Amino acid sequence: MNISRVRRPWRIAAVGLIAGTVLLSSGCGHGDKSPTWQGGADQTQAADGGSGTDGASPSPSPTLSTVAVVSPAADATNVTAITEVKYTSEDPENTSVTVTDAKGEEVKGTLDKDDKVWRAEKALDYGTKYTVTVNGTASEGKGGSTSSTFTTMAKPSKIIRVTSFLADGQTVGVGMPLIIKFSRAIPASYRDDVERRMTVTATPAQEGSWGWISPTEVHYRPKVFWKGNSKVFANVRLGGVPLGNGYYGKTDLTVDVKIGRSFVMTVSNKTKQMTVKQDGKVIKTLPVSLGKPSTPSSSGTMIVMEKAKHTVFDTTDTDPVNGYKTPIDFAQRITWSGQFIHAAPWSEGKQGHTNVSHGCVNVSEAMGAWLFSRTMMGDPITVSGTEEKLKQGNGWTDFNVSYGEWKKLSYLK
Repeated sequence: MNISRVRRPWRIAAVGLIAGTVLLSSGCGHGDKSPTWQGGADQTQAADGGSGTDGASPSPSPTLSTVAVVSPAADATNVTAITEVKYTSEDPENTSVTVTDAKGEEVKGTLDKDDKVWRAEKALDYGTKYTVTVNGTASEGKGGSTSSTFTTMAKPSKIIRVTSFLADGQTVGVGMPLIIKFSRAIPASYRDDVERRMTVTATPAQEGSWGWISPTEVHYRPKVFWKGNSKVFANVRLGGVPLGNGYYGKTDLTVDVKIGRSFVMTVSNKTKQMTVKQDGKVIKTLPVSLGKPSTPSSSGTMIVMEKAKHTVFDTTDTDPVNGYKTPIDFAQRITWSGQFIHAAPWSEGKQGHTNVSHGCVNVSEAMGAWLFSRTMMGDPITVSGTEEKLKQGNGWTDFNVSYGEWKKLSYLK
């Protein structure tokens, strides 16, 4: 897939930067009375009716602080809901940051003391005033704390919905990618930002990467198939995130799924046999018939996308002359173009010897029932040795390319 990769730095709208330290005023008040100053020639002149130096009392020197809020700027408005709080400190290890909302309730977040950044756990509320308080260590006459306020932007009218193909608690096969869709195309220059805010945690840990299938769809796959019986959690934090052309992410999204036992099917056109492995061990070898020369099966790694115990294959709408309408048992879709694993009792005499199908993987009625009872969505099947290669995008073809090629679909480097 050829995708333009225009990079740009992270954006935070309406956030100013304050260089240096924040000055904190100090002094003592005496009600409505002005402070009095003892001694000094200027004061004597004022008492005698003179004007003194300038007719006004000198101001006390402000007290410096060892900490400062860098951004958002003090009293900033129209701040994005996913803004970070940046600060300076002369003693970062012993510095804390708290952010409170208009009700005085503390906002949950994480503090990166190395980068001196506080990040909210989720997007802040729109149109809300927040107070940042940074507490550090006082030293050499400097104070150890400071605070400032900022107000987030109004709720945007242009939003992009983020959805997951998988539901929480769902169990899927080891070849199942995580699929995230957007209700509107994401500009290429924003896709790195999106990926940074989409994290995947697998238990046990497994390397993986996002890859953009289209401007509205991004998938995540591990380097190799998921480990059997893993747990996978995706945290998509796009609520309030700028997504280009004045649009913002509508909400955050989480996906919590389980990976089932490892169930992997491989088919050799040379031998006309399917080998089935469960948790790494061969549990069955069965004869198949693949696509005849005029309608060859695709060679490549495909994924079981949907299953139907009984269905009807009808191709008359696309091929009125040579189309057919046939009842089918134990159908398992593996491409969008119409290739399935399914029972084909009419070809049982050819299975293991000759290819006679229209591109599907034909198995016997008994083996169709056996497979159907054991497979689940996300189980992989790899076909080799046929006349035609699988086209990328014709199904969930994430594992049909090497991991190195897959990572080229990511906008992160």
